[in-house]
Amino acid sequence: MARTVQTTAKQNENEESLVRVFFRGFFLPLKMVGKGLAWIGHRPPLKQIGHALRWFFRLRPVRFIGRVLGLSYLRSSWQELKHVTWPTKREGRRLTTAVIIFSVIFGALIAIVDYGLDKLFRQLLLK
Repeated sequence: MARTVQTTAKQNENEESLVRVFFRGFFLPLKMVGKGLAWIGHRPPLKQIGHALRWFFRLRPVRFIGRVLGLSYLRSSWQELKHVTWPTKREGRRLTTAVIIFSVIFGALIAIVDYGLDKLFRQLLLK
């Protein structure tokens, strides 16, 4: 009878340990996020936030979800944007002005051609 009590006690310990193992694994991501936030909290933020995000998005479940949702397109687009040489503020203003002027001139030419063709076809078709 003593052996039965000891065996039952060991089984209860094993069951507890299985439950503990389950909950430890279940709450592990939260624990890791907490550690990451603590790590970020005592360092200059920008570089560490980048490292934390890189670490998070390299996790297997996150990569799997990204593949399922088709986020690889966004990732490749972001990498492509890193290769872009952006114009300075002055160049941007000059180029924007050039586009606006071109659009106004092209719109005026289209309006003139449209008006002329309208008059021509009205005279041809109505007579």
